[in-house]
Amino acid sequence: MARRRSLFRVLARGVLFAGLALALTFTGLVALYAVAPPVSTLMLARTILGKSYVRVYVHLSEVAPVAAASVIASEDATFCRNHGVDWGALREVLGGAEGPTRGASTITMQTAKNLFLWPGRSVIRKGIEIPMALVLGQVWSKAHTIEIYLNIAEWGDGIFGVEAAAQHYFHKRASRLDAREAALLATALPNPIKRDAAHPSSFQRRHAAEVMARVQDNAELTNCLPR
Repeated sequence: MARRRSLFRVLARGVLFAGLALALTFTGLVALYAVAPPVSTLMLARTILGKSYVRVYVHLSEVAPVAAASVIASEDATFCRNHGVDWGALREVLGGAEGPTRGASTITMQTAKNLFLWPGRSVIRKGIEIPMALVLGQVWSKAHTIEIYLNIAEWGDGIFGVEAAAQHYFHKRASRLDAREAALLATALPNPIKRDAAHPSSFQRRHAAEVMARVQDNAELTNCLPR
């Protein structure tokens, strides 16, 4: 019994120290990424594995407004209204309803995952991701959050960020993207390895048309961003 208690204490200390280390690392990186271009965990993984990637960091002012609007319309229509987590969508998923296709993951939650956590789906990762997103929702502006997301999102094998994606798929700067191109890039995000914005499937073209309609009909999608 005494040995079990001792083992429990060791494990508890290990968990506590690991949690503190994660919290300190998270706090430091949040402060750093408020002023410096961030690097996602997928980019770091590629570097460690000796694989190259392309990413050209651009400020939000250098991205066509329709591109940001299309990503918001496709990935997180409540972006300007939520505080990092869409509790209504999350309750739908946890309650067993079909829920939204993005799995209740907001742009802020995806940003937290891409910057600090690992890919894939797990209850543990989601449990860490939610409080991280709530913190980001408080300390970063919406403009800063979407700027970072647009610069770290994966748009193909070794292609990260909207600028690299625009140049790769459409041979133009992100600032020059039109509504159709922006919608095709946005609809590639859920599966960027299989979905090619330059050669979309019929499903992706239909989805892109829906995104274009949402952007055109809903000016409130981006009312939290600078004009």
